[in-house]
Amino acid sequence: MTKRINARIAGWGKYLPSRVVSNDDIARRASTSSHWIVERTGIYERRFAEGDETNAYMASRAAMEALSRSHIDIEAIDRIIVATSTPDSLFPSTAAVVQHMISAHRAHAFDISAACSGFIYALAIAKESIESGSCKCVLVIGVETYSRVLDFEDRDTAVLFGDGAGAVVLEAGKGEGSIDATTLHTEGDGGNSLYLPCNGTIRMRGRDVFRFAIRALCDGLQSVADAVGCSCADFAVVIPHQSNIRIIRSAAEKLGLPLNTFVINVDRYGNTGAASIPIALAEAADDCRFEHGQRIALVGFGAGLTWGAATLTWPYEQGRINGYR
Repeated sequence: MTKRINARIAGWGKYLPSRVVSNDDIARRASTSSHWIVERTGIYERRFAEGDETNAYMASRAAMEALSRSHIDIEAIDRIIVATSTPDSLFPSTAAVVQHMISAHRAHAFDISAACSGFIYALAIAKESIESGSCKCVLVIGVETYSRVLDFEDRDTAVLFGDGAGAVVLEAGKGEGSIDATTLHTEGDGGNSLYLPCNGTIRMRGRDVFRFAIRALCDGLQSVADAVGCSCADFAVVIPHQSNIRIIRSAAEKLGLPLNTFVINVDRYGNTGAASIPIALAEAADDCRFEHGQRIALVGFGAGLTWGAATLTWPYEQGRINGYR
């Protein structure tokens, strides 16, 4: 009997600007204090892109690291999907620029906009395209340059966001390890809770977003657990969108999960939007946080309002990338 084609992670990568911006740097402009920022968000610092670190540049750097780790030839890429809400231009797409920058000449490329849920949405599209047989190899990237759309006098938003990029390569396979399920959800009636107007800066109703985020994190994990017939307690590791430590703590408590189940780096990078989950995944993989056969959950939530979750089975032994290829 022929095994069903599945989509699995073949490589991962990240890029973070070298410029570190401390809470004190932000606090001076936003009329607040480092203590207030840490207490309310868990963030100590974030990275801001310099002038030559465009969205496309950061995305390309993360993509090349993921491809290098996968040992997949660039010419094998069929599709490039970039999730971003801060593109360098409305057109050409960031994905098209990335395609040129990394010389992925065979690949077709496009952007999607689902804010902080964007990486999960892109992952779901990539999974479906591989399982349908229309693609064999898809490059999925999340990238944001939020520093260019912040009002630094608005402490409710200025303290939260940072810049960066993360990427994964998905390949078709019939062996162990796969993206087992994804689930997506949109609540468009909440769109005015968090938005970025054209030629404007981020605006947010903090209390509304905070309540939504806790519910979305819990609902997302429960939904994807139900999709594969397990419980949330069966997730060995959870990689949430890195928005606010209080949100992650509250959700962990509601779900009855130990906080150390969650990968957390919001303290060092802040909220990097669509990039936050792939950055955290790349760091956790590099740190050998995953073990072969473990069930991993990813969950994102953000403007739209949107949320999405995915679960995957980790195919590699610690420290091995291609042990099952």
